[in-house]
Amino acid sequence: MNRLFVFIFSFALIGLSASAQQPEGQNAGQGEQVKRRGFRPRFDATNPDVHDPVMAYEDGKYYIFSTGMGISVMSSSDMKTWQREKPVFEHAPQWALEQVEGYRGHIWAPDIQKVGDTWYLYYSCSSFGKNSSAIGLVTNKTLNPESPLYKWEDQGMVIESKRGFKWNAIDPNLILDKKGNPWLTFGSFWDGIQLVPLDKDFKTPIGKVRTIARHRGPEAVEKKAGNSNEIEAPFIVQKDGYFYLFTSTGLCCRGLRSTYRTEVGRSKKISGPYKNRDGKKMLKGAGSLLIGRSDAYAGVGHCGVYEFDGQWYYIAHGYDTKLNGASKLVLKKIRWVDGWPMVED
Repeated sequence: MNRLFVFIFSFALIGLSASAQQPEGQNAGQGEQVKRRGFRPRFDATNPDVHDPVMAYEDGKYYIFSTGMGISVMSSSDMKTWQREKPVFEHAPQWALEQVEGYRGHIWAPDIQKVGDTWYLYYSCSSFGKNSSAIGLVTNKTLNPESPLYKWEDQGMVIESKRGFKWNAIDPNLILDKKGNPWLTFGSFWDGIQLVPLDKDFKTPIGKVRTIARHRGPEAVEKKAGNSNEIEAPFIVQKDGYFYLFTSTGLCCRGLRSTYRTEVGRSKKISGPYKNRDGKKMLKGAGSLLIGRSDAYAGVGHCGVYEFDGQWYYIAHGYDTKLNGASKLVLKKIRWVDGWPMVED
């Protein structure tokens, strides 16, 4: 997620998270201020405000995890009507408050995956407009808050970046290679999208961090630091012998002025090279457009891609043109044509 202009969205999401613990109407004092910025403080079950959503499915219920204080959570039995659940964390992870320069407790851009009998939830801790960042990991045996097995256990830091690094350790996504080995892709601005193999503990990086996609070349990155390379939020899925890399390019977090769009490329190897439909490398800034600006949304991005019961889905946030650029849930079906994904209206 673009961190240079995220403060406004963070403020709104904090208000939404807080309202989950309060009766509706207690936020009325800030309602006009939020409304002027394009947000509504009350939860909308059929058109929820959300940022950086990812999804999971367990025992007949879908769960969405997203940016927010403690990591925001919603659930649904039909993907149409949603209800809020308690955040993952009651308090910000202490290790992050101590480790990450300037971090104040707002958790960004989670990713949720189940491997074996364990849910692995990766999350981002950072400071605005800087690459003083870290990715953490919290695990659970179930997503059902009513289960006696329900307990989020923080595993601490996975990887970090500091000022002076060429990459930014946020926007994590876990993917298994063809042998079942875990890899973590991540990155926002700076030198683009990164990939690193993990140990069997799903936490410890064991290889070199490599760049697999950029929006602009390294020369621009060196000249303007993190501000020039408008790419982030990687998400990799495996299908029919290919790894598909989805990224978000352009600027998020500006409401109706957002230019966010989702692009895609693919590779036979998890490490790349990822190429677009025309065979051009994403490492040189060439992704194929999947979805972007439309009459409905000023921009759509920070996506997750999933298969549930044989149907593929695209989930993201989009800046609603009818609601003054409010950041809303975008959930659409995907169909595959000639080996490439297409988002259905």
